[in-house]
Amino acid sequence: MSITHRPLTFLCLASYFKGNAFMQAAKQLGHHVLLIAGEKSADEAWARESIDELFFLPSLSKRPDIVYSVAYLARGRHLDAVVALDDFDVETAAHLREHLRLPGMGESQARRFRDKLAMRDAARAGGVPVPEYTRVVNYDELREFMSRVPAPWLLKPRAEASAMGIRRLHDAEQLWRALDQLGDQQSFFILEQYLPGEVFHVDALVDGGEVLFSIASQYGRPPLNVYQDGGVFITRTLDRASADSQALTTANRRMLRALGLERGAAHAEFLKASHDGQFYFIECASRVGGANIAETLEYASGLNLWREWARLEVAYLRGEPYALPPLRDDYAGIIVCLSQQEWPDTSGYTDPEIVWRLKKKNHAGLIVSGADPGRVQALLESYGQRFAQDFLAVMPPRQSAAEM
Repeated sequence: MSITHRPLTFLCLASYFKGNAFMQAAKQLGHHVLLIAGEKSADEAWARESIDELFFLPSLSKRPDIVYSVAYLARGRHLDAVVALDDFDVETAAHLREHLRLPGMGESQARRFRDKLAMRDAARAGGVPVPEYTRVVNYDELREFMSRVPAPWLLKPRAEASAMGIRRLHDAEQLWRALDQLGDQQSFFILEQYLPGEVFHVDALVDGGEVLFSIASQYGRPPLNVYQDGGVFITRTLDRASADSQALTTANRRMLRALGLERGAAHAEFLKASHDGQFYFIECASRVGGANIAETLEYASGLNLWREWARLEVAYLRGEPYALPPLRDDYAGIIVCLSQQEWPDTSGYTDPEIVWRLKKKNHAGLIVSGADPGRVQALLESYGQRFAQDFLAVMPPRQSAAEM
């Protein structure tokens, strides 16, 4: 039966719990959904009513085991697309597409959205400003970099997510000691200039290499600081008419073109450096942002990136045009922190702009939304102080995904 006349089958990969809205949307559109997830997420609230078959594996990245498993499933199923719901599955999904000859991002392109060295090389070649950086391979290159770029520096894993495993170094001796500890793993890192400043993110939907939708937001504190030092996580959408919002959406469009994203969702981070006020590209993932950013953006715009990504994939596979849903121009922000209480009580927060409350063990969180970006910002700033007093717990940062 032709692909245009039978239900499509999506094989979704999720090392960690996320992506329910994608699978629900695909199922609502009449298609089959298979999910391979990490064993650690077996007890999570997966949208089982929207998943036709659900499998759990100890690791989704171990080859050739994942290839054998998926190839076995394909014996009796027409797999039409492999979708990475989590950042850690982007390269695995690309490998499976190449192996099974399925459409979508291949391995070389996927590296630009997982490998911090590859994405910086591509962005810089495309004229997008990036902090000074160097690969951690040749020691003469490292010495030249340290003589030219003043400390502090960041030693970053090339393929971890968020701020995991990042070290801040203040002199050459600290670097050589860190490399001694890394041993044969050191080539999997980059050394980058540390630029103080404010950190922003742009979340987008892309089709045919063109950005169809994007929205710029600002973190309350840089994620690196929250991750390493603890504290309250805040992000809010920017005033769309502001110079920062317009500069970010322009930089993001140029960056996505340089990295070559053809289709799907993207979550990119930029830093506005204190010393010159310029935006610098930090990193980009070819998936929907975590930390309930998708829900936050939906309250601001009416568009759910997970659902629209599913609709976009279906349209592409069917050879049909895709059209955005109606959008609105509201604003929203989210505040989240680890909580001392097992099930924190946020009922004391009663402002009418509160539209969502997080229900997660040992976490407190709220989303606020409204037509006035200044009001959203003021609420989040006041809640940040209250959350620190009412709920905040601090734990040591994880060093790698293996610890999650």
